[in-house]
Amino acid sequence: MTPVSRAQRVALFILPMILIAPAAAQQVPSGAPVAAPQQVAAPAPPGATRDLWLYKGSDLPPDPAFTFGTLPNGVRYAVAKNGVPPQQVSVRIRIDAGSLMERDDERGYAHLLEHLAFRGSQHVPDGEAKRVWQRLGVTFGSDSNASTTFTNTVYKLDLPAATEAGLDESLKILSGMLDSPSITDAALAAERPVVLAEQRELPGPQMRFGDATRQLFFAGQPLADRSPIGNIETLEAATAASVGAFHERWYRPDRAVIVISGDMDPAIFERLIVKHFGSWQGEGPAGVKPDFGKPADTGPVAASTVEPALPPVVSMGVLRPWNIVADTIEFNQRRMIDQVAIRLINRRLESRARAGGSFISANASLEDISRSANATLVQIVPVGDDWAAAMRDVRATFADAAMTPPTQAEIDREVAEIDAVMKQAVATARVDPGARIADELIEAVDIGETVAAAEGSYGIFRGAIDKQYFTPALVQASSKKVFEGVTRAVVNTRTPDAAAQTKLAAALTEDVSQLAAARQSIGDVSIDRLPRLGKPGSVTASVPALTDPAIEQVTFANGVKLLLFPNDSETSKVYVQVRFGGGLNAIPSDRETPVWAGDIALLPSGVGDLGQEELDRLMGSRQISLEFAATDDAFALAGITTAADLPDQLRLMAAKLAKPRWDPNPVNRAKAVVLAALPGMDATPDAVLGRDLERLLHADDPRWGPPSRAAAEALTPASFRAFWEPILKSGPIEVMVYGDVERAAAVEAVAATFGAMAPRPADAAPPTPVRFPAATAEPVVRRHEGQPNQAAAVIAWPTGSGTAGITESRQLDIVAAVFRDRLFDQLRSQAGISYTPTVSSEWPVGMAGGGRILALGMLPPDKTDFFFDLARKIAADLVTTPITADELRRAVLPQAQLIQRMASGNTFWLRQTAGGTRDPARLAAVEGVMRDLVQLDPVRFQALAAKYLKPGADWSMVVLPSDKVIARAKDDAKVPAS
Repeated sequence: MTPVSRAQRVALFILPMILIAPAAAQQVPSGAPVAAPQQVAAPAPPGATRDLWLYKGSDLPPDPAFTFGTLPNGVRYAVAKNGVPPQQVSVRIRIDAGSLMERDDERGYAHLLEHLAFRGSQHVPDGEAKRVWQRLGVTFGSDSNASTTFTNTVYKLDLPAATEAGLDESLKILSGMLDSPSITDAALAAERPVVLAEQRELPGPQMRFGDATRQLFFAGQPLADRSPIGNIETLEAATAASVGAFHERWYRPDRAVIVISGDMDPAIFERLIVKHFGSWQGEGPAGVKPDFGKPADTGPVAASTVEPALPPVVSMGVLRPWNIVADTIEFNQRRMIDQVAIRLINRRLESRARAGGSFISANASLEDISRSANATLVQIVPVGDDWAAAMRDVRATFADAAMTPPTQAEIDREVAEIDAVMKQAVATARVDPGARIADELIEAVDIGETVAAAEGSYGIFRGAIDKQYFTPALVQASSKKVFEGVTRAVVNTRTPDAAAQTKLAAALTEDVSQLAAARQSIGDVSIDRLPRLGKPGSVTASVPALTDPAIEQVTFANGVKLLLFPNDSETSKVYVQVRFGGGLNAIPSDRETPVWAGDIALLPSGVGDLGQEELDRLMGSRQISLEFAATDDAFALAGITTAADLPDQLRLMAAKLAKPRWDPNPVNRAKAVVLAALPGMDATPDAVLGRDLERLLHADDPRWGPPSRAAAEALTPASFRAFWEPILKSGPIEVMVYGDVERAAAVEAVAATFGAMAPRPADAAPPTPVRFPAATAEPVVRRHEGQPNQAAAVIAWPTGSGTAGITESRQLDIVAAVFRDRLFDQLRSQAGISYTPTVSSEWPVGMAGGGRILALGMLPPDKTDFFFDLARKIAADLVTTPITADELRRAVLPQAQLIQRMASGNTFWLRQTAGGTRDPARLAAVEGVMRDLVQLDPVRFQALAAKYLKPGADWSMVVLPSDKVIARAKDDAKVPAS
């Protein structure tokens, strides 16, 4: 059983984006849940044996959803019927072979072999598998994909609208990919550049920091230098014979696990597994499982890197040997104590950061890492450059947790929050997607654990409570235990510091026992602490907004409008979205504003007299959440709740608008976050695109993109409040309640909250204009400070916006899909110079401008002209040459199937109908979602291409290495290799 997510990561220890997550969002023991006893399955088909292979050595009850079996050749499988989404079947095939199984001269082979398998096999010629699956409605890259980690390679396929014939063909293709992939010199010559392009496009600073961390943490273990991406030397030296030898050793039936979960009789799954995988036989000697080693208590304990593109950061690991233990009830219950201890520590760290501490963020987690270590991992991002002070304060928090037991009230809070999440998981288990269930089982296999159902998992947790495992003494013991082991740390600084490694080593052993901060004590917070809103409002009108699905529009006396869609498609879930004000439309475009700080600071600033700490206490043990976003034509609050908690969810949202609090600490924290991130925004071509592309595509409009350093430094709590306070007070309110709730209860809850608010003034100013940039004869040039072999190229054509052209917008998605498929085939599969070429269509419904079709490729610097020539050639061909019916079908069907799957959930309808109370045309356009796609024919397709992909109308951009990067590369080339 996996009480927490402990998936292995391809890019271990890569620094993530700096996200400030509330303590209430900490991990809880959910993972792969446990279930009631296994149901009696039908007899195994000929050629298979019933075998509960996953549960050997465990006393956890098997998940009754799955039927387990083994083929005579050693292939193990698990199959289950799951109707979420309807008609989809998800296939996962795990091969127990990753980069840790490679020899020194094979680095990167596991990943390279994954690429070759997708390229072609004995059953399909080169590149044909993608086309076969497209005809079955599969979207390449999302519905069909693969991943290679340190310990495994997993092939993934989600078949929408699956039929037995389609699944039969798909498993035939997959069996050939595993048993007999096309490992030829020709295939290798074609695919090797793609793998090297993937390696080239990885973010250099993050990868270098991750490599340095692995090399220190796992010194003496294979994991230290066995990145799945491999290295250039071994990949370039690979031959069909050498890759074939790796395949022969590791791609064997006894190393394969097949998981199928979907809306079909599991007996069909079993029969087809036997049919296509039963004859698979290994050839030659099998690979010998390598020794992954143990963390060694010798060698350096600290290291440092200098990456100006990254913020100062400390990555710390406390490493213990990874041992296979019986996945028993007792083992999981004891591990839950560790999780409670980590949650308490993280909550204290978050409280210190919120209060204006020495670090922007700090958190600890428990991980099983690639069968090489069990670890407590810590990451610290300081305020400014004083990482030593931040590390001192973080370690003081750890020391305090080990020395002084928590109060029972603190523990009870964490237990209550875990209980609420697990109880909700039981309530929503009926609608758990089949793809996620299949992924969880594959993950469990990889880390040697089991899976089961939510109800059983919750029972094990309740059993730990009954055993009185969550006591101050036991949690204190866990708080000490999780920081015992081989301790290592790496620090990144922006400028060279010769003493950094020495200072870091000293910081790891510094006595911090006297530095613990005073613990905050916040008792239960009642919902009655929220500001009162007034008398419930009255309903003045109620009309159908849509008939299929049955969405109702309810108007209240104060002008608030409600879109209501009661349905039980997602058991025990109610989605709430509150749209107010004018969004980016209402923000001036002639100057920088603090709109960027809203995402980080607006919600943590509090409500009434409640700060974020009190709000966490209010929401933590209940199904109440709160998120904020600035969209094109409205600002939005959103949350997911239950019918029982809906009244209080709405009350919290309404109080945020009516009686906001203006705590200065979140504003100062937002400022620190952005100032820490800005230096890294020229580190790679991708980072430069993230900083500049949207602003350039909107004719240098400051509403898009991050703030300048001057604007960030100028932010103050006063300026933040001056900007956001009038926004929260004005503009119409649209409330959306979609999900498992009774109509009358929902209307009553909205009447008592948003209906009770005072009428709000309308937006006074007209929407700020939005412009697409003028066409360019030469690309706009931006520079990056990353690798000299990295560049990016972008080309875009203006399209349209608004509701009136929504049919065209949907059909332009298909034009973009065909464009993308051709660009992928020619730029990646044939030329091999870009791993991630993409084409997308954007059509802002809520804005008067900004629409475009955009093509983007990450490339070597000398291939940008090739990219532009190819993109324009494809665009011209779409205009002049009629598309074939097969190519059009391969684009339309995956999009139609995607819509059909998404339409089974409430988030799809929220997105389609948002803003419908202000713009009824959006509601009227909903019924045409599928029709607009299926009615697209080759003639109409060509007309759309001619209308928008006009020669000379495009805007283009390149991101090239800076002069400094080029000069450095030339100097490096002059230095003889040692």
